[in-house]
Amino acid sequence: MISSFLATAYISLFPNFILFFVPPNIRPSSLNILVSFAVGGLLGDVFLHLLPQVFLGEHGEVTKLNEETLKWRNLYVGLGIFGGFLFFFLLDKFMRIASKSSSVSEVGTDAQLRQRKKTDTEQEQPVAQEATSQKVNLSAYLNLIADMTHNFTDGLAIAASFYTSPAIGISTFAAVFFHEIPHEVGDYAILIQSGFSRSRALGAQFVTAIGAFMGTVVGVIIEEATRNPDMIPILKGVLGGESDSIVTASEMIIPATAGGFIYIATVGVIPELLSDDSEATTVGKKILESFWQIVAMFVGIGLMVGITILEEM
Repeated sequence: MISSFLATAYISLFPNFILFFVPPNIRPSSLNILVSFAVGGLLGDVFLHLLPQVFLGEHGEVTKLNEETLKWRNLYVGLGIFGGFLFFFLLDKFMRIASKSSSVSEVGTDAQLRQRKKTDTEQEQPVAQEATSQKVNLSAYLNLIADMTHNFTDGLAIAASFYTSPAIGISTFAAVFFHEIPHEVGDYAILIQSGFSRSRALGAQFVTAIGAFMGTVVGVIIEEATRNPDMIPILKGVLGGESDSIVTASEMIIPATAGGFIYIATVGVIPELLSDDSEATTVGKKILESFWQIVAMFVGIGLMVGITILEEM
């Protein structure tokens, strides 16, 4: 329990403290490298830690189940992964519809902030700037709501991970932590461009961090209630116990987390890294920029590989 809250404090507060030293006009190419590193960490955590954990168990105990139980368990786990993916899809979709724009969803934030350039049309039409500013400010507030929701799921995932095992907890913490740095920088840049003052933008980022602590609290309650059903009678029968359920409610958090990470990395970020809208003006510079993005991605995956090796030692 303590590890869950400490990890949540680190991922919520440290990236926000970094913002004090980040210029609002950070170069998109620099941010792309940070995001590539985050993608490597997220996918590395999914494929090297979370998925093996949910399908095999911490020590391979799942493979000892009888064939019928194993079949149903894998079905539930697969649906849990899809559920996590679907949740972030719906969140993304809702934010796009609510803002009447395709660039304000929580997941889209990481991708869209790299293209924060003012067009000549906007500069030549000062009369329309006030209306545009109001629309962008609305988008910024919607983004903050989505950010808090995403932080809630981060807290939920961290709590579930540490209850599963310290090793899984550390790997999930690392993946979320390194994803949060470019994400928070991106949100900060968007808020500044939306008309927020520097202090107001920093304050808003700290407020959204509350979502992570709320998620951790809920995650801890679910885990404790699952292990001690009599602790919260009203939840008994809803969460189930390990003795009478193929998969308990708490065990479904990790698959859902994996699905969410897959959506964030593949739908929210990678398409933008593949786009041709770059600061680079020549083919050579574009290749070099792509090279460093790939290197950063491998470093992120390498970090997860290192954690896996340490787990086995």
